Amino acid sequence: MDERVTVVVATRNRRRALAGSLPHHPRPVILVDNGSTDGSPGFVRRHFPDVTVVEAGRNLGAPARNVGVRMAGTPYVAFADDDSWWAPGALARAADVLDAHPRLAVLAARVLVGPQERLDPVCEEMARSPLGREPDLPGPSVLGFLACGAVVRGDAFLEAGGFDDVIFFFGEEERLAVDLAAKGWGLAYVDDVVAHHHPSPSRDPRGRKELATRNSVLTAVLRRPWSVVARRSLAALRQGPNGWRGLRTAVPRLRPALAQRRGLPPAVERARRLLEDGR
Repeated sequence: MDERVTVVVATRNRRRALAGSLPHHPRPVILVDNGSTDGSPGFVRRHFPDVTVVEAGRNLGAPARNVGVRMAGTPYVAFADDDSWWAPGALARAADVLDAHPRLAVLAARVLVGPQERLDPVCEEMARSPLGREPDLPGPSVLGFLACGAVVRGDAFLEAGGFDDVIFFFGEEERLAVDLAAKGWGLAYVDDVVAHHHPSPSRDPRGRKELATRNSVLTAVLRRPWSVVARRSLAALRQGPNGWRGLRTAVPRLRPALAQRRGLPPAVERARRLLEDGR
């Protein structure tokens, strides 16, 4: 247990996964339930009475994590999915790094996937980030992260608006990352802070591709130049049925996205383009 860090878990209908992951979390833990119908809240209260359970009553998506951050009584918050957990000692190390680097808002950890502990490909990209390493940050600068492998500075997270309900779920990290950078906060990949992720084999790959397409376009509408919106929309059209469905599901969310649209500072936009050109 580290009194500087709270673990926040967002979940929905994943009681079995929680039974395996919650024992790994150092306390304190706040679990925000997104309207589960499988009895998850009661199960957690019975078997893990030291976990604070918050029932949202409906599916809030990624913004459920915002609820946990607001409730946390610690300066730092470590996110976890219902199928992920932090390695022993990882959060104490993360807190030490955040203490030592006051501009750091997001510490992106090394995420090991499955029993084979394969390095997540996103971590490979972050480790070789073309943005380099700023002198007041503890690792390569990044403009994205994996939520299940991130420790955030709570006040910076909330200042930037947390996760939003336009994106709702999947790929929610990009908009938050650029908004934090726009406010002068730093984001860095720190390889010696480790999280484990054991994703369920029952996930719907087609549905996730559609969500990725939808949210890539919506994120561009929220913060990027129209040329980027056009480029991402054209790429979606070229994907075939998954891309078409993703674009179609983006349409009902365009009005709130346009209402919240604002440009990024030129330096942040240039950095984001550098990352995209380097892929």
